[in-house]
Amino acid sequence: MNGKVKGNLAMFISKVFSGFNENALRYLLPQYMSACTGVFLRTGFATLFFWVLGLFRHRAAVAATLRQRVGLLLLGMTCVFGYMFFLLKGLTYTTPVSSSIFLSLQPACVFLICLCIGREKATVIKVAGIAVGIGGALVCVLTQKSSDVASDPMLGNMFCAGSTLVYSIYLIISKQFLRTLDNVTVSKWSFLGAMLVALPVALFSGWDAPVLKMGVMSVPMLVLLFVLVFPSSVSYLLIDTGLKYLSATVVSLYGSVILIVASVASYIFGQDHFSWWQIVAIAMIVLSMYMVESQESREHPVQR
Repeated sequence: MNGKVKGNLAMFISKVFSGFNENALRYLLPQYMSACTGVFLRTGFATLFFWVLGLFRHRAAVAATLRQRVGLLLLGMTCVFGYMFFLLKGLTYTTPVSSSIFLSLQPACVFLICLCIGREKATVIKVAGIAVGIGGALVCVLTQKSSDVASDPMLGNMFCAGSTLVYSIYLIISKQFLRTLDNVTVSKWSFLGAMLVALPVALFSGWDAPVLKMGVMSVPMLVLLFVLVFPSSVSYLLIDTGLKYLSATVVSLYGSVILIVASVASYIFGQDHFSWWQIVAIAMIVLSMYMVESQESREHPVQR
């Protein structure tokens, strides 16, 4: 299996988990846990997961220098924590579909950031694709109203937009660390940094997690376990694999999988109401990703 196939397969599986993660988090928030408590639970579990996994892969792992460890801790404190905080706060007020629309704008954010730092060149197709994607997000923001499934969609969508920006920065920076370090080392240090911020934030805001008082086989607890094991832990291993073989822009394009999975699940489970404006926004986002991906595939040859 060549590098590109391995990277694309890892990203597809990861984003399927992430798609269902949107629905799972919306189910839990805010009735069964608060956003701040949820961020600590996710980062705390992931930290334990990656450090235990690191014990089994110690011999194969590349030793990180002190400077790299500090850099990864700072990356976790800012980008990993920031992404999860904004995402969970956003899902407290808006729907999984709207949240996924903003997550799907990651290619635009990654491209614009790389353009500003000189790692990308502007092309007509990419600029047009980004414009279409931003237009789709604006359609979502301007047409969504408060309802029984979204208490404050404007506020929630702004938080989700923030999560997209922070996650895009994470993709770009973490890819640099992955050039010399293995994915477990990158994840265990960055999630440790995120947890160190998430714990005091959760305690200061008021610990709120009724789900932890429920039985292991209760629906809320099973949903939480899914969130902790797959989207919060396994998914990040797969993302790091994708970043090893694919460009940060291509990795970000897999946001379309999140959008599709979350949309279908939301309509099935009643977490969103059908809206033609939302369908228009989704179509614009998908078109945007196709335009950027088609140009990206021409600029980056297959990696083996």
